[in-house]
Amino acid sequence: MSTLAVIPARLGATRLPRKPLRLLGGIPLVLRVLDRIQSLALADAVVVATESEEVANIVSAAGGTAMITSAAHPSGTDRVAEVADHPDFAHHDVIVNVQGDEPFMRGDAMAGAIAMVRDHGFALGTAAGRRGPEIMSDPHCVKVVRADDGRALYFSRAGIPFLRDGVDAAIRDRVVLQHMGIYAARRDALRRWVSLPPHPLELIEKLEQLRALAAGLAMGVAIVDAPSWGEVNTEDDLVRANSHWATLTTRPTQ
Repeated sequence: MSTLAVIPARLGATRLPRKPLRLLGGIPLVLRVLDRIQSLALADAVVVATESEEVANIVSAAGGTAMITSAAHPSGTDRVAEVADHPDFAHHDVIVNVQGDEPFMRGDAMAGAIAMVRDHGFALGTAAGRRGPEIMSDPHCVKVVRADDGRALYFSRAGIPFLRDGVDAAIRDRVVLQHMGIYAARRDALRRWVSLPPHPLELIEKLEQLRALAAGLAMGVAIVDAPSWGEVNTEDDLVRANSHWATLTTRPTQ
């Protein structure tokens, strides 16, 4: 099955203005993400989807592929779906949505999300990293509860699964999973997802994947040992990302 990776990169972000063009290690963030996904060699094609000519020109100048998409899209998933439906990319079977602010995406997470669709028959695939109870009170860490067959049961910013009084915490701690910002989808499933109206659960939690779950689209969750470093959403995140980048580039080779 042919795989297309799409990186939505909207210039009009509000929490971190001009986010795709902010510098990480001296290079625009969007190019760091593009380079990371290309280096993983898990997709047959990689495209940056943006509403900005400026972003598209920078990607093209660096040798990447960019496509101008509608500025009216309410989410990155809608932007990804527009690219997937373009005649140039209509031959790909699996579409991967890689967040444009995830420069340190784990290869096993991306491979796992793809495998959930390609090898395990789910309409959608994603990934989660094992974590401990320290994330339970953090609304910025999205948690997922997973069924025995790998299917996502629910995503929440709240602490799930909830630990009732008298229950051994070790039982809960073995199943704490932090969701990671990557999705794989069959072409038909992606089309159905974006055709649906926002669901009340999605609006309550501000998590668009709940729209797909509520509509009955099965989403497989691949588990990796730890989540990726994280997203770059704020000025503080960018400072931390640059510090992390510096440690990676100064680490001695083995």
